[in-house]
Amino acid sequence: MSDRALDLRVLKSLLRGMPRGGSQAERLEAFYGPQADAYDAFRERLLAGRGDLIGLLAPRSGARVVELGGGTGNNLLYFGARLSRFRCVEIVDLCPALLAESRRRWAGAANVRVVEADAAAWRPDAPVDCVYLSYALTMMPDWRPALDNAVTMLRPGGTLGVVDFYVSAADPGSGLVRHGAFTRLFWPRWFAHDGVRLSPAPLAYLRALVPDHRLYERRAPVPYLPGLRVPYYIFVGRRGG
Repeated sequence: MSDRALDLRVLKSLLRGMPRGGSQAERLEAFYGPQADAYDAFRERLLAGRGDLIGLLAPRSGARVVELGGGTGNNLLYFGARLSRFRCVEIVDLCPALLAESRRRWAGAANVRVVEADAAAWRPDAPVDCVYLSYALTMMPDWRPALDNAVTMLRPGGTLGVVDFYVSAADPGSGLVRHGAFTRLFWPRWFAHDGVRLSPAPLAYLRALVPDHRLYERRAPVPYLPGLRVPYYIFVGRRGG
């Protein structure tokens, strides 16, 4: 199937939007199911900074790594040859259609495990070295418990990484990027149709939850919206203790 045909399938799902009824898992499956096999090609142009995040995480050989909201497992490709040196990588998501893509992709990787579960409740069987979320928080209605859970499963000194869309507060504080009124009004409304919730709150919560961190605030183009650039951030923090 051509790239254009794949894009049209994704755009059709985006125009329909995220269903409002049912559980979160049911809504995700209804939204992503029809576009699951076209998901990665389109998001490669939409979801900026994923490779940068994974480069900053730098888990050591033998590390236990968890991706919460990992979907199709495409982000593991950014680890390259390092992936085979990790003890275990667990991809956790609620959407069966996206996880089916992940299982197909990583069927031959003995150290990769795909888990259908809620990121706010699932726990690994031992503390892990690195947890990251890539454009997953904005899809989670209950993102605070997911972040609390992520920090809890980390060993002391372990790394938490997040890359996601956001908009700043009207007065974000010293040293932080301040977005204009158009940005703060337009992007939350644009993405809300597809169940993506942009706000200043997750980043503020992250910074308080993991004070020892690095933060990068950037913008990226959006497919089929020439001239517009959506804000996103990369957060890398270390659990104390």
